[in-house]
Amino acid sequence: MSPRALFAPASAGPPGSALVRPWLRIVRLVRYRFFLYAGLMPYLLGAAWAAALLRRFDATLFWAALGGVALAVVGVEAFNEYFDARLGSDRVFNVEDAPPMSAAVLWLGIGAFATALAVGAYLTARVGWPVLAFALLGGLAAVFYAAPPLRWAYRGLGELVIGLSYGPWLVLGSAYLQTRRLSAAELLASLVPGLLIMSLAVVNAIPDYHQDRLVGKRNLVVRLGRRRAVGLYLGLAAAGLIVVVAGVAASIFPPQCLAALLALPLWVLSARRAARSYEQPRRFAPAIRSIVLYYLLAVSLFIAGILTHRWHL
Repeated sequence: MSPRALFAPASAGPPGSALVRPWLRIVRLVRYRFFLYAGLMPYLLGAAWAAALLRRFDATLFWAALGGVALAVVGVEAFNEYFDARLGSDRVFNVEDAPPMSAAVLWLGIGAFATALAVGAYLTARVGWPVLAFALLGGLAAVFYAAPPLRWAYRGLGELVIGLSYGPWLVLGSAYLQTRRLSAAELLASLVPGLLIMSLAVVNAIPDYHQDRLVGKRNLVVRLGRRRAVGLYLGLAAAGLIVVVAGVAASIFPPQCLAALLALPLWVLSARRAARSYEQPRRFAPAIRSIVLYYLLAVSLFIAGILTHRWHL
């Protein structure tokens, strides 16, 4: 189902389906996969770092903040869908197939962000003002990623904003929530998901090159062209694992974190597919799937390496 149809009038169905259907549509809008790799993984990394390496973990704070992250992702998805539809970036080649975007999507985003802010206020009262600073940084990035007047995604800054939001800001915020401190080691660890999620932001825009260019969405793919964008996303994805190797070599990360290198075959698979199909959106889809799996496996193994280190102490 296209996100454009999520809040369109529904046809008749079994009794009670009218109450269930709107919630199912919201779940589809939010896209659980985006929450999994963009929101959940870096949050877990910060919590794992605090628990395994610094021996600090508060379950109440962990679950409260996780709820706030989930709400923020709902807001991000709702705002992006609404403003992309209003600005025309998703309607260039399918105008007749895309029903009007309902204002309910905008209000869903506003409600999600407002509730996430309330969670942030609670956590600030418990932990201190740096939590609110991280929340506000993430909020500015999320709200104005596609929304005017800033529209980061339309100014060539969207990929960087995504990398910062789902890398350093989220990892450091999660770790600080448990430890009340920040360190250069945690910042280095945050670059692993940050570089990889930035790679995903670039690769996802390659199939949309023509429609983004036509509506003035001057992201990095439009600015660089598709061929060079392939090199950029592969370089960013490789850089994430280079950070892992450098951190282990410098005795900043536990040696077990090198297990993240097991994801490299997926990088190679994505590179081979991208080289043959970057100008053909349908054939390019497997290259995107491979780099998504690469992200999930690399970050999961990096987190597992941190947690395993605790068991060996």
